[in-house]
Amino acid sequence: MASLNVYSVLVVLFLTCGAVMATKENYQIIKENNCETKMGLPCVLEAFTSIFNTGRISNKCCGELVVLGKVCHSALVKRTLENPIFKDLDPATIIAKSIQRWNNCLALIDSPSPSA
Repeated sequence: MASLNVYSVLVVLFLTCGAVMATKENYQIIKENNCETKMGLPCVLEAFTSIFNTGRISNKCCGELVVLGKVCHSALVKRTLENPIFKDLDPATIIAKSIQRWNNCLALIDSPSPSA
């Protein structure tokens, strides 16, 4: 339970403080596309944890991630990496995980449902 609280704090930092430190390009993309309002907090936490730590992302949250869109997803991940809290993380590894999560979710959402 404590780990959920830690990730909640990180997500709040991700959504607030990160905007100040983001490059103008990422900030502009996020602002113009209303990226911070397109996913519910539980799915933000789940996606964030699966990219910046470990874990999986549920089908429901995959759906929200795909609706968020690749442009917003990429800009939010890049903005988060600019936050000094994450300076010890390898950006290439995080971006690779981010792309992997995106591709997995896209494939899941695009795949036909099994017939009943």
